[in-house]
Amino acid sequence: MLYDIRLQLNYEYDSPVQGGRHLIRVRPGSIPGVQRVIAASLTCDPPPTQSSAFTDFFGNGVTTIAYSGAHEYLDVKLTARVMVEQTMPPADLSPTLIELRTEMAEIWSVAPDSPHHFLAVSRRIPSDPEIATYARQIMAPASSVFAKAMTLCNAINADFAYDSEATDVETSPAEAFALKKGVCQDFSQVMISGLRSLGIPAGYVSGFLRTNPPPGKPRLEGADAMHAWVRVWCGRTAGWIEFDPTNAMLAGPDHITIGHGRDYADIAPIVGVLKTSGSQEASQSVDVLRLE
Repeated sequence: MLYDIRLQLNYEYDSPVQGGRHLIRVRPGSIPGVQRVIAASLTCDPPPTQSSAFTDFFGNGVTTIAYSGAHEYLDVKLTARVMVEQTMPPADLSPTLIELRTEMAEIWSVAPDSPHHFLAVSRRIPSDPEIATYARQIMAPASSVFAKAMTLCNAINADFAYDSEATDVETSPAEAFALKKGVCQDFSQVMISGLRSLGIPAGYVSGFLRTNPPPGKPRLEGADAMHAWVRVWCGRTAGWIEFDPTNAMLAGPDHITIGHGRDYADIAPIVGVLKTSGSQEASQSVDVLRLE
């Protein structure tokens, strides 16, 4: 499937900003067998004094921008064309939880895709006993790791309400779990916390969802904005499989990946430092259109 993506991030400052340096992670990446970036362009207004690009530890593309002068706003615009492969749903070739622990013990690699990086607590996803209890009870009947992950994915979708006003970007998984409300970031980080509490490696995926659903199918929650979902290591044979708890489904051709990390902090769209006084207002708009 071929998609055109348009993203705009806008920041309005109460007072002029003196200087500033930012890391931007919004450009989709090419993933063999999953998606291919045909073209992509990232522009900033006002134009930065300095700009460069690099690939971070997890393989995500990062653009750095820096300003030496004063500015009152920042607009970041992305346009991209991406081909997403139409793949069949994966077969459940995953081990049991006990077998998974044996497989983990036999893996010595600490390469970026190693499951060991996605098992411990991380900056945005600390351990939480209430989420751990919930996950353990929900996943108890399922035998394989894949089945456990799918069961938790569906349970979070059923037990939580999608509410863009209930949480913000700083809401912790424990707070979202107590509210039983939130957005894709909250759904995903609660699911990751629950999986890790049982010893199942899980990571955070950032990306986009198509804006216009196929004829006769409902619009997915999280479209028209940046989206997030979960990747789960389901053993050596099955590898990494991605789940979307916001929509109770496996990630598929409607999902376009920007990148992944241990939690939101590893793949936040934009982070940085600047000098100013007062507050700022942020907004974003996203269009993901399929080309017939």
